[in-house]
This record gives sequence, C-alpha cells and structure tokens, in this order.
Amino acid sequence: MRTANDRLRAARERTESPVNPGECLSRQELAELVNAHVWRQHGTTVEIDANYVGKLERGVIRWPGPLYREALRAVLGAPTDAALGFGNRRRAVVKLSTVDRKQFLRTAALGVGSLALAPVTALLEGNEPTPVPARIGRTEIEQVHTAARVFAGWDHTYGGGLTREAVLAQLRFSAGLLETAYPARLHGPLHSAVGYLAHTCGFMAFDGYAHDDARRVFGFALACAEEADDWHLRAKILSSMARQAIWLGKPDEGLTLTEHALVRADRLTPTERAMLHTAHARALAKMGRVRDTLVAVGTADDHFAHAAPAEDPPWMAYYDTAQHHGDTGHALFDLAVGGRSADKATARLASAVAGHTDAFARSRTMSRIKLATLTMATDDPREAAAIGSSALDAAGALRSRRAADDLRELARYGLRHRTTPEVGLLRHRITAAVLAS
Repeated sequence: MRTANDRLRAARERTESPVNPGECLSRQELAELVNAHVWRQHGTTVEIDANYVGKLERGVIRWPGPLYREALRAVLGAPTDAALGFGNRRRAVVKLSTVDRKQFLRTAALGVGSLALAPVTALLEGNEPTPVPARIGRTEIEQVHTAARVFAGWDHTYGGGLTREAVLAQLRFSAGLLETAYPARLHGPLHSAVGYLAHTCGFMAFDGYAHDDARRVFGFALACAEEADDWHLRAKILSSMARQAIWLGKPDEGLTLTEHALVRADRLTPTERAMLHTAHARALAKMGRVRDTLVAVGTADDHFAHAAPAEDPPWMAYYDTAQHHGDTGHALFDLAVGGRSADKATARLASAVAGHTDAFARSRTMSRIKLATLTMATDDPREAAAIGSSALDAAGALRSRRAADDLRELARYGLRHRTTPEVGLLRHRITAAVLAS
C-alpha cells in the first residue's frame, strides 16, 4: 500500500516562496528551483514540473535520481535524503554499533587543533568595551565622520546586510560621546557627526528590512541634526525617511516628509533640492498623479542642472548624474508601467546603469533590474531577459533585501512570457537566487 511522503511535503511547506513572500513554496516553484539548481551545478537541462513533485509527495516515486535528490536537498535545506523521506529499499543497510562516535570525533579533531572543539563564543568572552574618552575634540569628531563615510561606502557597494551590526556598535559608542565634556563650539559639529553616522546605520537597516530599527535610528539622527541646527543633514535624513515610507507603500507619508524637508529650501544646495524633488516625484508617481510627477521630475532636473559638488556636504557625494537619472527613472517607471510612454524612463535607467561606478554597485544593479522589468513589461522579453541576467550576475555580491524584492518583481512581470526560453531560464535563476539569499 502506497504511503505519502509527508516529510517532503512538510519541508516544502516550511520553505517560503521566493516570489510570494509570506506563502509557502508551491509544487511548481519547487520544480523550477530543482531545474535551476541542476542547470547551475551540472549544466544539465531537466524539466520536472508540479506533477512530478506531486508524485514524490504522494509516494508514487520513493527514490528519485541522484541529481534530483541533490537539488531537492539544496533547495529545501535538508542534510540527508532520509530527511526528505527518500529511501532506497534495494540497498542493504549496515549499522555500526560498536564505534564510540564521540571518541572518534575527538580524535579526528586533533588533526586540526583543539580550536575545532571550542565554542566560538568562548573566544569573545571577557572583551571589555572601548571606553568613551573623558573629553573630546576635533580629532574624535573627525573619526566619527570617517566611520560614517566608510560604512556608507560599504553600503553603496555591497548593501547593508553584512555590516549592520558593526555600524550599530559604532553608533552606540559614538552616541556616548554626546554625554562627555567638550567645548561649546563643538556642540554642533559633534551632533552632526553622530547624526551622519546614525543616518548611515538607519539606511542600512532599511536596506536589510529591519524597518522598526530604521525608523528609530532615523529619528535619533534627525534629533541630532535638529540639535546641531544642520539643515543639510536634516534634508538628507528626511529624504531617506521618505524613501522608506514610499517603499513600504505609504507614498502620502513620503510626500509629507519631502515637503517638510523642503521648508527653507533656500538653505540647501541645488543638489540637495534635486534629491528632494526626486523623492517628491517618486511619491507622486506611486499615488498615480501623472502630471504632478512630471512637474516634480522637471523641477528636480532644473535644480540638478545648477549642481556644484564642491558646495555639497560629504554625504551628498553619491548624488551624481547617474544617481539622478536612476532616481528620476524609478519615478517615471511607475508611470510607464501604468500606460505612459516608456521612452524617458528607459533612457534614464539606461543612463544610470552606464554611469554608476563599481563603488555604487547596489544602485547600478537596482537600476538594471528596473530597466529589465520595464523592458519586460513594455517591449522585448528576450532583451529584458538579457538585461535581467546581467543584473542577476551582479546581484550575487549584494546583501540587499530591496534588490531581492526588485528581482521578485522582475520575475512576476516575466510570468506572462514564461514560455519564452530565455525568460523561463531567467525566472528559474531568480527563484533560486532569491531563495538562496
């Protein structure tokens, strides 16, 4: 009598869908992941489908081929075939009952040194925190600025996934400086430096989808900017808070934040005003306000035409021509997929991809993904697949939840072209990459 493979079904249902977050992996998605894994690891094309997975779960097939078993273990995170309910009834089983396994492991470990048996956490016990100086000056303030610049550079290149804990620890230490003795003339510069670091930490949290942490840290950063009476830092923080709100589906909140940042815009540089009007445009586009979006993009262009980088604060160094074209291209993207002409959005996103340097790999990758998605939605699916494959190659080095979500969006737009071979392969690769991340 046939027995259902409940272990395999349970493993699939424990695994989140890479395309529909919050839902479990479907049989068809599992099949596509297996196909993609076999192709990626062995260069072999296999085409199992939901029907085949159903046979595995119903117990019709109890011992799939070795490539399938390997792929299923990798996709579902299973250590053995048995963990997925697979067993070869024709194989004789020999049990070793006389081996002292723990003694064997202890003996084997001697070959790599006793460190192999020591808990890693024990190595970190007893470390004392770095003491906060009793009195600080310009040197300490510059060190906080340097930390903020270094972490921001890492974030632009690799995303916020790997170093967020490190920058948070640095922020805790730097915030302690606010409670030490310092000359009155350093009150503003110190609060600005700590606020700059806090903004970097907040944006990394946003990129890693630690949204509550991001809101709290952005709030602290804004308080520092207000205390320092630093209008430039205030504008940057409010812009990032607006971007987070827009990303979370709250464009009205994002619109309010950008308008709050534009109060006394005469105190800001042209680059900063361009940045804020671009965020304004992105909020308006999400709200479907076409004419207002186009006006905001035009206003941002006008301000950016007068940009003087030498006048900008250090945190604005990222906002060059490529960034401006990418951000305005994102706003126009929403209009294009809503039925407007895609030409302007396509041109701006392509310019961003061409203009971003390796130091801004995340922005370049995200603009490339958007360009692929727009091309998939409005033009040639084969060209879109080529652009998307290039973006996917670059995305492997990133640890950015936002980039992963953009890839999911690209896969959804590719669904109606899934019978096109290039698009089908791209969707397989996206599914595998997003699940692995």
